[in-house]
Amino acid sequence: MDFDCKMTDRRTRARLGVLRTAHGAVETPVFMVVGTQASVKALEPRDLAELKTQVVLGNTYHLMLRPGADVVAAAGGLHAFMGWNGPILTDSGGFQVFSLARMRRLTERGCLFNSHIDGHEFFLGPEESMAVQRALGSDVAMVFDECLPYPCGRARAEESVGRTVRWAERSKAAPHAGGQQVFGIVQGGVYDDLRRRCAGELVSIGFDGYAVGGVSVGEPEECMYRAVEATVPHLPEDRPRYVMGLGVMRQIAECVARGVDMFDCVIPTRVARHGTAITRSGNVAVKAAKWRLDPGPVEEGCDCYCCRNFSRSYVRHLFVSGEMLGPRLLTIHNVRALNRFMAEMRAAIAAGEFSEWREGLTGRTDEPVCG
Repeated sequence: MDFDCKMTDRRTRARLGVLRTAHGAVETPVFMVVGTQASVKALEPRDLAELKTQVVLGNTYHLMLRPGADVVAAAGGLHAFMGWNGPILTDSGGFQVFSLARMRRLTERGCLFNSHIDGHEFFLGPEESMAVQRALGSDVAMVFDECLPYPCGRARAEESVGRTVRWAERSKAAPHAGGQQVFGIVQGGVYDDLRRRCAGELVSIGFDGYAVGGVSVGEPEECMYRAVEATVPHLPEDRPRYVMGLGVMRQIAECVARGVDMFDCVIPTRVARHGTAITRSGNVAVKAAKWRLDPGPVEEGCDCYCCRNFSRSYVRHLFVSGEMLGPRLLTIHNVRALNRFMAEMRAAIAAGEFSEWREGLTGRTDEPVCG
């Protein structure tokens, strides 16, 4: 098995696990930092290692368009191309096709779309997506699926579930890179029975892991939790479970309590570029005037390079002055904040104190600031 569930919390579904990949073991629950275009914005691979990052996420759609899978393959694969020796998961590109492409035409075979960069026409289907991911050489490849918007009518969702399952079968049958694991993606919108059906059919096909897709797409928070609750009980205990596109601390903890192991989101890097610091007491706008003379670190008790060496006053000055160092320092802090949060969560589960630790998160103000 590539995944071992080491223990499960006695009061919730939270669990400790280890996912073994061709480029190292990953302790779960884990937050995966997003490096969409073979780069985590503002950070070097050595930064990621210092920040205790376990997994980097790349994206099939973006890398297919620029620089091209052939360029990455010629460099020896995505690990060599971007200088990151740890595990990499690649998204299939399905979400981006349905959210970024200027024009698209959906067929049973796949999706014909126009690039959001220059309008050039491309086709992406299960076989094409898996071929790109094979060329990239990621440790985990996601099946090509159809990500539904919110809201979505039942008839449309039911049609999409059928297509998603058929595309999953084709994705699994396509050639993969050596040692590459393949995860299925459960869709079904806000319809519990469709989620259960999709999960059951994907499990029958058999994948190395399973994702809960189609959440964090604008739906109310309670709908996201309900989608997780409708899906997780129907997934194997000996496979990792992944909620895609989620990066808010409180929501991550709630999903871990419901049995989820893996998460990713652009939040820590995106909000850093816009001057927002993620802290355990809430998100903070660093340009606020109250920081002008503040000698303290971005977050008390944080061990990141930014907080060890620079004051809030200095970080504010960088942003007000338009200095590139500002977004870089805040990105360092935000990524470390998420990684520290996950490490504390794992320690709480291991100590049998997850429920108490989770209750201590009540009332935090780290609301979503982006998708």
